[in-house]
Amino acid sequence: MHARLYETGTESYIVGRSMDWVDNTETNLWSFPKGMQRDGGAGEGSITWTSKHGSVIATIYDVATVDGMNEAGLVGNVLYLAESNYGPSDTSKPKMSVGAWLQYVLDNFATVSEAVDALRADPFTIVAPKLPNGKAATGHVALSDPSGDSAIFEYLDGKLVIHHGPNMKVMTNSPPYDQQLAIDTYWEGIGGNTFLPGTNRAADRFVRASYNLSVSPKFKDQRAAVASVVAMMRAISVPIGVSDPKQPNIASTQWRTISDHKAKRYYYDSVFNPGIFWVDIDKLDLASGDEPRKLELTGFPMLYGEVSGSFKPAKPFEFLAE
Repeated sequence: MHARLYETGTESYIVGRSMDWVDNTETNLWSFPKGMQRDGGAGEGSITWTSKHGSVIATIYDVATVDGMNEAGLVGNVLYLAESNYGPSDTSKPKMSVGAWLQYVLDNFATVSEAVDALRADPFTIVAPKLPNGKAATGHVALSDPSGDSAIFEYLDGKLVIHHGPNMKVMTNSPPYDQQLAIDTYWEGIGGNTFLPGTNRAADRFVRASYNLSVSPKFKDQRAAVASVVAMMRAISVPIGVSDPKQPNIASTQWRTISDHKAKRYYYDSVFNPGIFWVDIDKLDLASGDEPRKLELTGFPMLYGEVSGSFKPAKPFEFLAE
């Protein structure tokens, strides 16, 4: 899985991410209005909040928010990180299911700086039961906003680590982000025109993604800018059927999303369909008091164009729990 932040020629920003996984992620899209009463989904002692911002999000197994954008243009991407260690769950702090982590951020913050300032205090304990397929629910979060600001959040050895700054433009799953930056520095010295590593390993794909981002023109035409990000994401995707069951971070690409911060447009690109569709957030019903809505994707429907009108009222899914 990869996420990258692309700057256009009009000083706006677009984020692309790919979801690689060992089986069908059973992903659906959801729209959640502001004003929702929420809890962290970890049972007794869970953190509670009221959503300040509406959002459109993508799930995995309908137990975790793993991608999305809120109405302020804040974008979040959860990627697999085998090295994650959230620490003991029996602390005095409120609990948060790992499946609710990104949703909490999208519900509460308008900018990356707001999120960093609030989460730096480490206000909750992440609880991470196994996913429905038996795999570990270990991940790190990338955030970006319309200003181009970005941040990476990881739990390593039980402690929250934050990398914050506009230079945090590419993230893959393993290894931890400080090592990814070191890898990037090494390959910058070699130069992508000389040689680029070509395997499906996350570190190698990180190098290719970084190089492609560095040489891509900053298109002023918005359609060309989006097309550039789509092309870059497809270029580092893994073909269907290519996977390693022992390493979930080396698996087939299932879907990709493209988030246009300025236009507040969220694109979805399934590898099982020939076309891309999108959601204009301003066309969703996200006012306080509106209903949560779901766009069912588990049957791989053929969808094209703008699809905000295809979301149907639905009871919100429950976050991953023991």
